[in-house]
Amino acid sequence: MVDPFTLTIEKLKGTGFFEFLLPFMLTAAIFYGLLRKSKIFGEPERNVAVNAIVGLTAAFMVWSYPVLAGVSFVDKFPTFFAQAMSAMLVVMVGLLITSMFVPPDLPSKIMEKIGGRLWIILVFGILVGSGILVSSGLINVFFPTGIILAGIPEDVVMTVGVIALFFITIIIMVWGGGKT
Repeated sequence: MVDPFTLTIEKLKGTGFFEFLLPFMLTAAIFYGLLRKSKIFGEPERNVAVNAIVGLTAAFMVWSYPVLAGVSFVDKFPTFFAQAMSAMLVVMVGLLITSMFVPPDLPSKIMEKIGGRLWIILVFGILVGSGILVSSGLINVFFPTGIILAGIPEDVVMTVGVIALFFITIIIMVWGGGKT
């Protein structure tokens, strides 16, 4: 006998809930938040309706592409979000363990250590995000026919890219770590 949660998820999957509605709502919320923060249309309190309409319209335009192009995100999004959540949990547990050995106010201590080199955290985040994007298979959504560079096979391009990212990371660590 199937439990009610599995049955509900299977029914929602059949209606397009995971394929369109949830990603649409997430994208609309992100667009709305960015419009409020950027204040493109003036003060956010006075332009709630404008920001909402533009956010919803932009989200609908973004998520109409997969439907029109026949691309499915259903199997890739759960993998992407599960891997992203795992990466965030690893960082959080690392910070928790570190906080046991560091005096109170860990964020200020970290900012003290890295100083004006916030770009190190940004580069690390981009590398982790890119790795999750590739390993979840979501990269195929952006490059459905594969990466075509002068007839070079895709696996060679990916291998060279991973090796280049590896060396760039090492160079950044050595270059940034030498100024203590």
